[in-house]
Amino acid sequence: MTILIYFVTFIIIAALLFYVFGYSYIFSGISKTYLKGKTSANIDDGKFFSSNLIHTESPKLWEEAPEYNKSELPKNIVEDLIHSETASFIVIKDGKLLHEQYWNGYNQLSKTNSFSMAKAVTVMLLGKALEEGKINSIDDKFSDYFQEFKNKGFAGSLTLKNLAQMESGLDWDENYKNPFLPNAKAYYGRSLIKATFSRKFKENPGERFEYQSGSTQLLGFAVKKAIGQSLASYLSEKFWIPLGMEQNAEWSTDESGMEKTYCCIHSNARDFAKLGQLFLDNGKVGDKQILGHDFINQMRNPTEKSKEIYGMGFWINNDNPIKHYYFLGLQGQYIIMVPEHNMVIVRTGSYNNLPKNDRGRPDQIKFLVNETVKFFSGNN
Repeated sequence: MTILIYFVTFIIIAALLFYVFGYSYIFSGISKTYLKGKTSANIDDGKFFSSNLIHTESPKLWEEAPEYNKSELPKNIVEDLIHSETASFIVIKDGKLLHEQYWNGYNQLSKTNSFSMAKAVTVMLLGKALEEGKINSIDDKFSDYFQEFKNKGFAGSLTLKNLAQMESGLDWDENYKNPFLPNAKAYYGRSLIKATFSRKFKENPGERFEYQSGSTQLLGFAVKKAIGQSLASYLSEKFWIPLGMEQNAEWSTDESGMEKTYCCIHSNARDFAKLGQLFLDNGKVGDKQILGHDFINQMRNPTEKSKEIYGMGFWINNDNPIKHYYFLGLQGQYIIMVPEHNMVIVRTGSYNNLPKNDRGRPDQIKFLVNETVKFFSGNN
């Protein structure tokens, strides 16, 4: 009995200390992972968070290519996809659905977490707000939107472009496993403002590339303030409806209703593929330009400070014989654009041990691009 009292007392004291020092979000994380039989964030956890609806109106199904699903994927591709716990794999060629395949109980209606693929979507919203004059310039200072940053050390010179290019100088450790670091606080915490606005800046913006979720979250705050509406509703109006997305999607939020702009759009693989097709079509849907060509080129033009592997929201591989650029999310969420072959490749899944040896880029992407192009080019 005495041991039990000591144990309960210890738990209570520990819980109080977590709350006092700002780590109460860890309990939320435990309830959404370990108590659900998971060990980390996962592609199906959208139902555990509040969200804003991304609405569609007139769904337009993909046109199927004459060769749709007539060829089985080569053994090496299938083995790689199964080993990496793939949920979906889709290939779009010349604007038509060429191949789609699902594993582990997922199907074409399954909505899964985009994770950091949402970063590129946030940059798309920045581009649209610039086109519409809601934001004056990509070189606007962040402090123009949030005055408290004017006197916050290096942050006074921080621009929206710095945030989009991951050159903010923010003190943010992009660590997905340590529950005491900012990614966990942003993901499981109640307030994104508390998770991001409390961070300091360690160097001058624009000096160095460092991939950080916090940078895109700050960018999201600025875009939302500029447009005067939720980011999910703006995404719906400017992209989801014009693209004829097949399903509504959800964008996870904190308790205030602010979208997690570094993460967490829950949609299906077919609709993710439409985002990729938009970029292959240089921002056009039919005859309508819904995102400016110049801004798209900024997104997919690699920066010098990233050593030519990152643009604005996109990861880029121009050193591979088959050049490609892509949306990238944790655990292997990909929307890959292969311009030379007019191809979009989508892969979703939940592989926690994905190697990133290709200059910080996942090896699997280069493999999938090279092998998929080789196979389907040979079949066509």
